[in-house]
Amino acid sequence: MKIAIDAMGGDNAPKEIVLGAMKAVQEFSNLHITLVGDEKQIKEYLTSDERITILHTTEVILGTDEPVRAVRRKKNASMVLAAQQAADGSVDACISAGNTGALMAAGLFVVGRIEGIDRPALAPTLPTLGGEGFLLLDVGANADAKPEHLLQYAIMGSIYSEKVRGVTRPRVGLLNIGTEEKKGNELTKHSFDLLKNADLNFIGNVEARDLLEGVADVVVTDGFTGNMVLKTIEGTALSMFKMLKTTLMSSLKSKLAAAVLKPNLMSLKNTLDYSEYGGAALFGLKSPVIKAHGSSNSRAIFSAIRQTKDMVEKGVVGQIQKTVEESSNSKIES
Repeated sequence: MKIAIDAMGGDNAPKEIVLGAMKAVQEFSNLHITLVGDEKQIKEYLTSDERITILHTTEVILGTDEPVRAVRRKKNASMVLAAQQAADGSVDACISAGNTGALMAAGLFVVGRIEGIDRPALAPTLPTLGGEGFLLLDVGANADAKPEHLLQYAIMGSIYSEKVRGVTRPRVGLLNIGTEEKKGNELTKHSFDLLKNADLNFIGNVEARDLLEGVADVVVTDGFTGNMVLKTIEGTALSMFKMLKTTLMSSLKSKLAAAVLKPNLMSLKNTLDYSEYGGAALFGLKSPVIKAHGSSNSRAIFSAIRQTKDMVEKGVVGQIQKTVEESSNSKIES
């Protein structure tokens, strides 16, 4: 299996990307990684090149670049070349921790959409209190959505959850302001009807306050709402740990208690860290494209590589293509 990684994307590039890649090839014997970026900078941290090759380029898409324009003008940028490798079939998938908008643009314009999928969806797996996690889509690939798009998100999310996460008959929930069937705006009302009549394990509307309780395995919404929910969860978790740290460091007594509780607190932090589940997948493209968190360390990059490897091995893209084709054929016949 071959995976291309944008070695220059993200806050900690290229060091953490290179370290994560080396850990992955040590762990997975059938894996070959192409690191795309400045060869000189990459080699500063590459202590073993076993099953790792470098595709050299000095051009980089920055976080401040306008996404679409950058992808079209910076043809030799590390992110674009990684996507091109996936589009050409030179690799099975690609990963980047760089500019999210640019990666989505590269996915659309370079890798391309699966025929029958109207809009790709960006989907991270977020933590739940029980440790199972849930898939949230879309979290920003498309600010607006139609009911048909949410149905496609649900289908793609269910396939991924079943094939990669091992969830039998994933529970699909529609994010809404209440659990009653007639709640919400026109988008959620019409989406409810489509999801209810689809071949999915649709459990109805779910509320944001219940997400971390594990109310559903797949939660669908428009990208504007999903992005706000994602950042709220992330920000709340960070703020809670900061407040907890301040409290535990406030006196000698609490510091002693903190020393005793440290292993438990670290375990809790890992449970709430969604980078442990990998990156956010861009569903609906012809090849797996994974967006790793911008601040990813080597551990998060390793998780993203493992996630990507699972997507390729379980044939997620092929299964989505097959399901979309079958759905299109059934509509024509009816």
